[in-house]
Amino acid sequence: MRPQIIDRSRDQEFMRLALALAGEGAAMGEVPVGAVLVQHGQVIGQGFNRPIADSDPSAHAEMVAIRAAAKSASNYRLPGSTLYVTLEPCSMCAGLIVHSRVMRVVYGALEPKAGIVQSQGQFFGQAFLNHRVMVEGGVLAEECGQILSDFFRARRAKV
Repeated sequence: MRPQIIDRSRDQEFMRLALALAGEGAAMGEVPVGAVLVQHGQVIGQGFNRPIADSDPSAHAEMVAIRAAAKSASNYRLPGSTLYVTLEPCSMCAGLIVHSRVMRVVYGALEPKAGIVQSQGQFFGQAFLNHRVMVEGGVLAEECGQILSDFFRARRAKV
């Protein structure tokens, strides 16, 4: 098996797109998390948190982006893809990432309460998994964290 060549040159560009999507979610009253799925340098799926709008607890940004990408690719497997997400994924999204065969996850801010990539465990390193995911955290972490802080600060001010 040949080693994968990872192109990190556009990581910030794609994370900025995810941040813009997070802003769209915030404008709708959703927790501002955005995600972009890229394959062969092209965006094939994108989304933001929408559990309130869709009355769907699984409608996390990662889930929305991966569902869109799978439809776009006409394939439930997304080999060679990179998922950019503004917040460290939770356990539900981490499972989806493995099952859809995403090659790489790039996230911005840590999620200390429910993040399963680094904060509450290293899910992708578990021996029982049949697919390995490469992970990079902290890309535009300050901006990714700030949009969440601003959102929750504004929400608390309304109460």
